[in-house]
Formats: sequence, structure tokens, C-alpha cells
Amino acid sequence: MTGADVVVVGAGPAGLACAVTAVRHGLTVDLVDAGWAVGGQYWRHPAPVEGADGAGAVTAGEVAHLHHDLPTYRALCSRLEEAVAAGRARTFLGHEVWTVGRRDGGWEVAATQRRAAGGRHAPGGGELRVAAPALVVATGAYDTSLPFRGWDLPGVMTAGGLQALLKGHAVAAGRRVAVAGSGPFLLPVAVGLAESGAEVVGVYEANPPTRWGRHLPAVARNVAKLAEGAEYAAALARHRIPLRTGRMVVEALGTDRVEAVTVARLDATGRPRPDGRTTVAVDAVGVGWGFTPVVDLAVTAGCATTRTDDGRHVVAETEGRTSVEGVYTAGETTGVGGAALALAEGERTAYSVLADRTGHDPDAARLRHLDRRIAALRSFAAAMAQAHAVPAGWVDATAAETLVCRCEEVPRAAVDHALRDREARDARQVKQLTRAGMGWCQGRVCEAGCRALVADRIGRPDRSAATERLVAMPVRMRDLLGTP
Repeated sequence: MTGADVVVVGAGPAGLACAVTAVRHGLTVDLVDAGWAVGGQYWRHPAPVEGADGAGAVTAGEVAHLHHDLPTYRALCSRLEEAVAAGRARTFLGHEVWTVGRRDGGWEVAATQRRAAGGRHAPGGGELRVAAPALVVATGAYDTSLPFRGWDLPGVMTAGGLQALLKGHAVAAGRRVAVAGSGPFLLPVAVGLAESGAEVVGVYEANPPTRWGRHLPAVARNVAKLAEGAEYAAALARHRIPLRTGRMVVEALGTDRVEAVTVARLDATGRPRPDGRTTVAVDAVGVGWGFTPVVDLAVTAGCATTRTDDGRHVVAETEGRTSVEGVYTAGETTGVGGAALALAEGERTAYSVLADRTGHDPDAARLRHLDRRIAALRSFAAAMAQAHAVPAGWVDATAAETLVCRCEEVPRAAVDHALRDREARDARQVKQLTRAGMGWCQGRVCEAGCRALVADRIGRPDRSAATERLVAMPVRMRDLLGTP
């Protein structure tokens, strides 16, 4: 195989389903992902063993109990392995894509190989460039973070960070751990910690369950979600993990690392009440406010995007086509909706690529099934976003000296000053005036908090345009040049 029909960036549920479906229907595929194994963050697996004997290394079997729907993952992996063996697919794992661009009427993907432990490239390291007539962006999402007092203490993590340590290294971040924020994702994180030997002192969900009462039609279309929720409720009870709703972590306490958290009850408007606050001793805490789609590559390719409460996402039809010819997308890049939706969208997008590349009309009954499933799951995702919205009073969990941007050490006071005294009108201007979001993480940690703070101060949602990043992530010149 010299040049593939399609390059898929991202080997999570959406990208994996897309690649396998495309190959099954006769297309050739190059699959590129930063992980050391396919599966993305949802089916995250330990890094490959280094050294001659691999003593002490974590195996996939040791973390299997932390995964959901492993039979689907194994079936997809088996089909992908068969395609690779037949020369119908190539996988480039451990490669971080830093840009995409047009080439000879198609699309070229540029990536650098991640460095293994000790800073070494794996054999054949350096820059990777692959091109194809079609490009599928399935880059997923990352944890949404909001600042609060003490959030820069060691031991304060995102909920996804806690789970990444569990799945990737079989490590619980602490002995006594609190899980907080909002959304169903908090439940598997808490259960996984408990099953790995940690004491979970509580799950602190900011929103009351009554908010779901407004979305019963969406729930009725997705009854399997009820069964899944019941399983987690039973697991919480089995491990004696208290679930406290209408509460939010407002401060992390400690000197050299987190030693306790302050939990506040929220009033009907979502603001912390001055009474009823409790301090809970912990040595780790994970706070998650949902996820933010990763759209950098899609923006670089020129795809239209729109901004919602869960961040900016790519505008795409049900079939996965974007506003740019030859560029497709699937999964969380189109809006956060979970693994089941990502799998369905990945398969549906593959059929669109197939139709556009070959004119072949896939099975109409299968397409109707996928379209109905996608519509139902999207309705549930929309309901979930509203039922687990960030509470209006989250800003009350910050102080003037609270760092909004940790990379550039920008406090909330600097953002307030830019808005109040320097007449900044949106988050983009705040970034230009304060350097918030210009550090190593390029805003991945602080952008959501900055935008939410700006929206709180100006009294309306921040709708500033997406920023094109020709370099989507930090990359070293020597990696591009292929020098040691």
C-alpha cells in the first residue's frame, strides 16, 4: 500500500470504528494516534514495556476491570489487525499530529513521534507525513477545568487525570480521594478508584438529580443509559461511596500538596451557600466539569465551527461531512456525547467517505439504523449538557489571587483588570492583554475557565472566534529536522 484512500487522525472509539468500517468496504486507511495503543482515552491502555524483562510493568489485563464494553473494543482491534496483516491499513501509534494541510488535491498529515521513557524515540523515530484524498478528524476531547482556590496544589487533578493514572499505570492518585464537579463521568472514576484500593470520601455532584426531570423524552429514547446508571449506583453502594448532590468543592487546602478540600452546598441559583460548608481530609482530588472538544486540526483545515456551552465544535451533518470538501469528522469533535455516540458517528462517517470516494451506495437499512441511533444519542447528550451544566456561582469559588492561567501565572485579578480598566470585550482580547492561554498547554487547561470568567463579567456568553493554530501542539525543531 503506497498511498491510502483516507487518513484517520485519532484512534479512539470514533476513529477506530471509522477506520475498520472503511477497510471492510474496500478503502485503504492510514490511522494516526498519539497513544501507544488504539482505543483513545476511553479504552486507554498501559504504555509498552521497556527493558529486557519488563519486570513490574502494568499489563492490559490488570486494568481490564476499569474498561466498559471491552468486547466491542476487542472486536474492532481484531478487524484492524486483520486489515493491517492484509496490507489494507497502516497504524502509526505514538505519533502526535501537529498540523494538516492540502497536498496534490488531497490532505497531508504531519506528526512527530512521541518520546518513550528516558527521552528516546522508538525505532524509526522522527517526523511522519502521510497523505490521502480524504481526511477524517476524530481527535476527541479533553477535561474541562475551572479554577478555584488552591487548584494549583499538587494532588489536585481533573477527574480524567485520575482515570488516566488508573488505566494507564494501575495507580490510584491517593489513599483518600474526593471526586467532584458534574456529570456521569464522575461515577466510573469513583468506582475505579475504589476497585483499585483507594478510599473515595465522596462524589460531590454540583447539580441536583431533579434537573433530569426536564429531559424525560431523551431518557426514554435511551433506556440503556438508565441500566448503566443503575449499575454505577449499585457499585457506589457496594463500595460505600457517598454521593452528595448540590455540592461543589470550593477550595483545596494544604502547604506542599493538597491535604483537604472545602465542600459547599449550592443554593437554588447554583451559588455556594455561606452555611453548611464542610472540610474533608484528602490526599488527592479530581474535579471534572465535562469535556472540551479538540478542534485544532479541523480549524487549521478551514472547517466551520460553532461555540456551545461545552466549547467549540465542528459543524458537521449527521453523515460526518464538514464545510470543507474532503474533510470529515466524527465523535466528540462534533459535540461531546460519549463513546456509544462516537462509535455510531465513526461508522456513519466511513460510509460518507466511501460514497464520496467510490460512488458506492452502502446498505440503506444500515444507514437508517445509524441515523436513528445518532439522533437518539445526540438528544441524550443535549439533555446531559443541560442537566449537568456548570453552576452559575462557580466564580464564587475563586479569589482575586486565584491563578486562572497556571502556565503564565495569570491571576483572576489580571483578567478582571483587563475587562474593567483596559476595555477588553472578549476572551481573545483578554488573552492578548494578560497572556492567559499562551503557555505550554496553549489554553487547554485554562481556556474554559477564562471564557467562563469573561462571560460572567460581561453578562453574556463569550463567542469570540476560534484561533487557527498552524502548529497544533508544541513540537521541537530537532524532531522536525530528524536530528538526535
